[in-house]
Amino acid sequence: MQKGSVDIIIFLIVASALVATMAIFIFTIFFLYRKRQVFFRKEIEEYKLAYEKSILSAQLEMQEQTFQNISREIHDNISLSLTLAKIHLHTLDLKSVDQALVKINSSIGLLTKTIYDLSDISKSLNSDVIIQQGLLQAFEYEVKRINQIGSIKIKLRIDGTPLYMDSKMELIIFRVVQEAFNNIIKHSKAKSADLILNYDPTLLYINIIDNGVGFDIGTINPSRQAGLKNMESRIKMLRGNMSLRSMAGVGTSLTFTIPID
Repeated sequence: MQKGSVDIIIFLIVASALVATMAIFIFTIFFLYRKRQVFFRKEIEEYKLAYEKSILSAQLEMQEQTFQNISREIHDNISLSLTLAKIHLHTLDLKSVDQALVKINSSIGLLTKTIYDLSDISKSLNSDVIIQQGLLQAFEYEVKRINQIGSIKIKLRIDGTPLYMDSKMELIIFRVVQEAFNNIIKHSKAKSADLILNYDPTLLYINIIDNGVGFDIGTINPSRQAGLKNMESRIKMLRGNMSLRSMAGVGTSLTFTIPID
């Protein structure tokens, strides 16, 4: 009887020790899990903060580039129209009514064109308009605006079913394509270009093709090379990639592949 009691006591002690060990083990696992969970949450928040900072930095860079593009457009087009209108009005000869009417009507036409151009530039510059309209309407408006200038004809084609994307993402894509258009107008001497958007269930392919003079990628000037790298870095920020093909005398093809979450 005594031996049986001792065995029971030993069993209870051993069982209690095992339970206590299991409890300590479970508590340790739970503590490490919670610690790891807090670490991962902190890491995710840091990545999120870094991503938002990158987005903000990209937006500021794009805003600065957009201002520069708008400044050039105002200088090259609007300033010229206003100068011509001023010359017409300044040289009016009231003694010759017919010639005066011609100059007045010409000045009215120039001023009307200037008002429309300023309105177009304002809409192109306004990020809120782009966000409210959505990416496709913003592209349609931009293509129409450039075509009205008359120096180049751009065609827009959309393949597949358009999918919703985050407004910040759409704005970055729009500004990158805007910069690509600016490069075509400024450097390519192209008469026509195509903007093709191809929606896949998980990817957006954007292809911009022009029939300009093309160039040797290895010999382009540093400023233009920096512009291409800026576009590539912004697309990479969206977890996408950019590919460029160009041949002297043939033209240039620029492709962006962007994941759609």
